[in-house]
Amino acid sequence: MLELRHISKTFGAGTINEKKAVEDLSLTLASGDFVTIIGGNGAGKSTLFNAVAGVFYVDEGRVILDGEDMTFLPEYKRSNHLGRLFQDPLKGTAPHMTIEENLALAYLRSVRTRSPFGTVSKKDREYFRERLAALGLGLEDRLKSPVGLLSGGQRQALTLLMATLVTPKLLLLDEHTAALDPSTAEKVLELTRSIVAENNITCMMITHNIRSALELGNRTIMMDAGRIVLDLAGEERAGMTVDALLEKFRTSAGKELDNDRILLSDRE
Repeated sequence: MLELRHISKTFGAGTINEKKAVEDLSLTLASGDFVTIIGGNGAGKSTLFNAVAGVFYVDEGRVILDGEDMTFLPEYKRSNHLGRLFQDPLKGTAPHMTIEENLALAYLRSVRTRSPFGTVSKKDREYFRERLAALGLGLEDRLKSPVGLLSGGQRQALTLLMATLVTPKLLLLDEHTAALDPSTAEKVLELTRSIVAENNITCMMITHNIRSALELGNRTIMMDAGRIVLDLAGEERAGMTVDALLEKFRTSAGKELDNDRILLSDRE
């Protein structure tokens, strides 16, 4: 499904600020894989997502999605195949537009014969209500409400729905619950688990919570200095504890994990 072949990305090459953000990284995801990603500050996690999404072109290597070479495909064209959520709940939705209008933009632009600025049909509206009702947040009765009136958790749940309304080939979740309070974050994570499983979506999720990383999905990778230092799946992952994983990282990377948010969240 997704193949990253020896990709590298350096920012500020040839200057005193040169930073190798991703270095000779290779990764293969099978269809339906749900991979959680953890790592310290500056490990290259978001850079990896940006490389896949086409925010910039990699310096070396290839990006292959579902057999198509997307290495030099611009971001707007890759967006037809990808869904993405960010840490900031304010990203991904248009606050001055209604819930219905936001859903229409996400849905109708993916239907090749429809314009996202066309009229929302009764059938479309019924479909939106049905999908919103599944979130369990009462948003199906607020189709005409501006999105800017929603709470952060509601907006993130709506963004998740928008990103998966038409099943993407790959879903990128970039710490999408980090800005939410614990109970809301848990609700959004449960919605994530349900939607990804129901639609068999291939998914990559960056998280600062090791416990969530080990509980969600079927595979966990740890990054450091732009490389993958651990790749856990199957029985090894199923029996892994937080402390054991931190020790395994220490052995593989030769240092302690330096992300306070990770260490504090897993000691709560």
